[in-house]
Amino acid sequence: MAGRISLRLSAVQRYGISTLSTVVALLVAFALAKLKFRDPEVPLFLFAVAISAWYGGPGPAAVAVVLASGFFSYFFTEPLYSFYVQTTDLPYFAMFVAFAFLIAWFSTLRRRVESNLQEALARLEVEVAQRTQQASLLNLTHDSIFVRDMNDKITYWNRGAQELYGWSPEEAVGKRSHDLLQTLFPSPIEEITAQLLKMGRWDGELTHTRADKSKVAVSSRWALRRDDQGRPAAVLETNNDVTDRKRREDQIQGLNQELTKRSTELQASNKELEAFAYSVSHDLRAPLRHMAGYTELLKKAAGDSLDDKSRRYIAMILDSAKRMGVLIDDLLSFSRIGRAETRVTMVSLEQLVKEIQAEAWRETEGRNVTWKIGSLPDLFGDRSMLRIVLVNLISNAIKFTRPRPDPVIEIGCSEHRPDGVLMFVRDNGVGFDMTYVNKLFGVFQRLHKTEEFEGTGIGLATVQRIIHRHGGQVWAEGETGHGATFYILLPKP
Repeated sequence: MAGRISLRLSAVQRYGISTLSTVVALLVAFALAKLKFRDPEVPLFLFAVAISAWYGGPGPAAVAVVLASGFFSYFFTEPLYSFYVQTTDLPYFAMFVAFAFLIAWFSTLRRRVESNLQEALARLEVEVAQRTQQASLLNLTHDSIFVRDMNDKITYWNRGAQELYGWSPEEAVGKRSHDLLQTLFPSPIEEITAQLLKMGRWDGELTHTRADKSKVAVSSRWALRRDDQGRPAAVLETNNDVTDRKRREDQIQGLNQELTKRSTELQASNKELEAFAYSVSHDLRAPLRHMAGYTELLKKAAGDSLDDKSRRYIAMILDSAKRMGVLIDDLLSFSRIGRAETRVTMVSLEQLVKEIQAEAWRETEGRNVTWKIGSLPDLFGDRSMLRIVLVNLISNAIKFTRPRPDPVIEIGCSEHRPDGVLMFVRDNGVGFDMTYVNKLFGVFQRLHKTEEFEGTGIGLATVQRIIHRHGGQVWAEGETGHGATFYILLPKP
């Protein structure tokens, strides 16, 4: 408190204290002398000098020394009431002056040291308060935070670390962190330390052991703190529990590996199946041609001698052979699509539809077919493959509207979607039962009898394969007796 008062005193006040303390010391010396005290003036003047130095500093202390020396010489040194000092009293007087200056110097020095100590204490109190506040804030977070020195000994352990690992601050502080947590590093600790010293930080994933011996994976961040001389002093380590995330990543990686394995096996199986289908279809052609050829020869050679029943049998054999030939051709086409390379160009859907519509005149001749062709966009794709798609869909629409006296076939683009182009082919034909919609795109799957509508059941499977190769989707909607609609969604480039 004294130091703080002196800092607020003006120069007049400080020199006033110096003068007043010396005068008071003189008056008290007179009073004590009357009371028969022996030589009270020396300690009183020295005390006045000390007070002046303490509260006023060097200048007021010097004034006090001069005043005390003058009072001592004038009132207490023979001859009295004069400033003359006898030769025999000079050593005593000089000793008094020197001792007064020594007291003043010592008081000033001690006052300066005490002032510095008080300022350092004030700064320390502020720093302690700040550190205490920071520690309180660190305890509020759920993150695991602890500080360790360069010998790896823990010096601070927050509440988040206690919650994550199970050790209290009293149990953790003073222990070596890597020994306490049984840390497993992703690389040698020497390399990690070198990076920390070079960059001032390090990030990575570690495996720690909790107090209950269970393992925990953490995302760890280290920050290096240096002292005023730039030397490494401590490491602040922040850890977040990522055990669940690592477990999910491992599961996803395992599933991806299994998926890759199964995809590879499926691709191999598909290639084997396609090769088998191609081989079988190709090998079936020769005996089928022989069967049809010899049946034709039998019909010509013995046609007149055969009865109606035998001729019907021969006709059924030839018809079945013809159907078998068509089936083999479709199967070969389906197999080729899986092996053919996709050649992407800009395709005009409107032009394709016009070409197919012109080629279908034989199937629609004599029928009052109403065509409704909407605006169709251009898109990127394999023109020959997309032509096969539209031929199959339009041919189906023509075929299944055959029982209708007023067939209507509509082709258009129903909406412009951000993810692609949605095209449809709609008819008012016999339709189908939505219960069996999943069978529509299967190989050799048919929802109508062969006697009613011809076909091999490969056309829609071919459509689906082509659209999938273009990265699109195909689906159908229908109702028995009320027509069907086939949708094609092709992605934009």
